[in-house]
Amino acid sequence: YRMLVETIRDGVFTLDTHGRVTFLNPEFERFTGFPAEDFVGRVFTEILAPEDVQPTLDKFRRGLDGETIPVYEVALRHKDGGSVPVEVNVTSLRDGYGRTVGRIGVARDIAQRKKIEETLRESEERFRSVFDLSPQAIVLSDAETGRLLGVNRMLCQLTRYSPEEIIGKTSTEVGFFTEEDRRRYIRVLQKTGEVHGLQMDFRIKDGDVRNTLMFGKVIQVAQKEMIITIFVDRTDQQRLEAQLVRAQKMEALGTLAGGVAHDLNNILSGIVSYPELILMDLSEDSPLRKRILTIKKSGERAAAIVQDLLTLARRGVAVTEVTNLNPLITGYLLSPECDKLREFHPHVSIEADLAEDLLNIMGSSVHLSKVIMNLVSNAAEAMDNGGTVRISTRNAYIDKPLKGYEDVSEGEYVVLQVSDSGIGISSEDIRRVFEPFYTKKAMGRSGTGLGMAVVWGTLKDHGGFIDVHSVEGQGTTFTLYFPLTRNQMKAEQTALPIGAYRGNGEKILLVDDVAEQREIGSEMLEKLGYSVTAVKSGEAAVDYLKGHSADLVILDMIMDPGIDGLETYRRILGLHPDQKAIIASGFSETARVREAQALGAGSYIKKPYTLEKIGTAVKQELARN
Repeated sequence: YRMLVETIRDGVFTLDTHGRVTFLNPEFERFTGFPAEDFVGRVFTEILAPEDVQPTLDKFRRGLDGETIPVYEVALRHKDGGSVPVEVNVTSLRDGYGRTVGRIGVARDIAQRKKIEETLRESEERFRSVFDLSPQAIVLSDAETGRLLGVNRMLCQLTRYSPEEIIGKTSTEVGFFTEEDRRRYIRVLQKTGEVHGLQMDFRIKDGDVRNTLMFGKVIQVAQKEMIITIFVDRTDQQRLEAQLVRAQKMEALGTLAGGVAHDLNNILSGIVSYPELILMDLSEDSPLRKRILTIKKSGERAAAIVQDLLTLARRGVAVTEVTNLNPLITGYLLSPECDKLREFHPHVSIEADLAEDLLNIMGSSVHLSKVIMNLVSNAAEAMDNGGTVRISTRNAYIDKPLKGYEDVSEGEYVVLQVSDSGIGISSEDIRRVFEPFYTKKAMGRSGTGLGMAVVWGTLKDHGGFIDVHSVEGQGTTFTLYFPLTRNQMKAEQTALPIGAYRGNGEKILLVDDVAEQREIGSEMLEKLGYSVTAVKSGEAAVDYLKGHSADLVILDMIMDPGIDGLETYRRILGLHPDQKAIIASGFSETARVREAQALGAGSYIKKPYTLEKIGTAVKQELARN
């Protein structure tokens, strides 16, 4: 017995009935550093670390006479002032009559085990930290059964499942993958030991499919094989790449459309402006009057198409004013255009649900009305068998970005929504729905093919966002987000009588590189009572003003070849520092127009000219101090 006690690798001690130490073996001396004689005869609690004295006494008091005290951990004092963690097992010593005469205990040094446990705990914490905080979705699964053993926060965020809903199930039971895809993943894993960038479709809780890259590896955890799988969601990246491609394509088409529109504007000026002058000279009963009016209306329709091209070119919003969508929608529903739409589609009904407290937006009423008309027309044409077009408006606050056809930024918006119950749009067609001339309809039957492109261009000009949701066979919803303003609308202005903008012989210098524009502008201004001189370039204007003066200069902004309107105005100011001027262009207001206005130029007018437009602008600038 003594040989056993003295050679065993555990500390052995005995106590009398008063708790005094009667024996300590050599191993006990080894891991505490105290010789046996230092403690024999002393109460056993003196060898305990101070914090463990009271809990140990409590254990002894709770134990009945003769009971073995369950194994517990305690810290023993070490001679160097530290402590030694041990695992203690204490039982009673009995004499030949069954009476308790003391206790015998075995203390096992667990410092090494504690160190290993602490290392494992720290390692597990580091793993758990990486696991939980990883920006990628991670799953741990049993290599043998395929059942999910652990998922991190990003996996739950990606799939919209809680851990309780998926832990213990296989990926196919949850519905993440098809069985075929799961086998494909396992085959690669078994063949190479790891999966690196395998592309797979991944289905989440609401049925949506995400495109993911899979990374996997077999790992050993506590003598058990597990598979760690990382999901890299490429859906948002692909969507952003697609948005970039769409934006670049629209930009390229817009540049082309802008160039065409600029040339068409110059050509149309004669068709739109001259009939107005001719009608002023014709009597009311002239047989030519009806024909001239037809020419004028045809020119105006052509000019409207040019405006669509300019909108597509992101140069179409010439007016930015406080406006409200509700009156624009109501106005369209009462318009001849809407009556004609109802006539073409008698089985289509149009319903409006407009928020009574709808806030205002900054924009162009003309262009916004065109957006409403195009969306409603598009919705009606999608319902060959009849149905309902629903138009609604509301105020909205977006407190975190919304992901959709476009990402909607945080902010306050006025929302316009137009939905139908028609044939819907396929995912392939949705990607191209805003491209000019891209349509599934017969060309020429439903307008110019620019309708949805105009919607897109107008929304971008207004700083807004658009979302499209469609299910084939069920219908489509277009949701438009316009930044709101809390500014108030101005009172409506009525058309001015011609006498309000007639001149009194003031001298006007008209600068334009297109001969027809010079002729039209000159004739209109002379008709209004002004004295007009017209020149074909900025250089010619500067030369003229070196020896002459003008009450007002009308500057074309884009002149090629030669200097443009901004540079012309700069040089004119060098000759006449207080020279009054207004800017004219076929495009809408640009940064160079605003720069010229900062130098002192007055209002901007858009071609083609009308008598009221050019007359009012000239009159106002001449009256400005």
